Amino acid sequence: MSVELQTKRLLLRPLQLADAEQTQRLFPQWEIVKFLTSKVKWPYPAGRAFSYYRDEALPNIARGEEWQWTLRLKESPDSHIGVIGLYKGDSDNRGYWLGLPWHGRGLMTEAVVAVNDYWFDVLGFPVLRAPKAIANIASRRISEKTGMRVIATEERDYVSGRLMAEIWEITAEEWRAKRAEF
Repeated sequence: MSVELQTKRLLLRPLQLADAEQTQRLFPQWEIVKFLTSKVKWPYPAGRAFSYYRDEALPNIARGEEWQWTLRLKESPDSHIGVIGLYKGDSDNRGYWLGLPWHGRGLMTEAVVAVNDYWFDVLGFPVLRAPKAIANIASRRISEKTGMRVIATEERDYVSGRLMAEIWEITAEEWRAKRAEF
């Protein structure tokens, strides 16, 4: 089970079923979902956040296959503004989304630093990989800032269609060397 994490401005609380209502209000925005995997249903149906949390995310968390947190501003901890998750697997270990009003403030970079620490220092994985659409400039910048490098390109299916994607990677050793910058 995940533990609460903190950054300078954020509380990252382990995902709970009670978070689904806020997610349902914030998440279904084209600017948020267009570069997410095509597994995300679009248009996003009513009640989908609840059924996803109940039937997929929380069971996977309980099995130790993934770890997910809601992002909450320390100044307003009762409301979440997005979600970040870590996932076991070979090439898709981290994903996130952030509500539109909070874009462009560096909040997701803070969250990424915290979960990268968790991935490497608590879970003990040797490498983290994160695919992203090449067109997703903001997400690519976070990967660049946090020391990741592109190891492959391929086509992938996103909510917005089939797009070229990059697979970004960082090793535990590379992360520990980069971590001092944050």
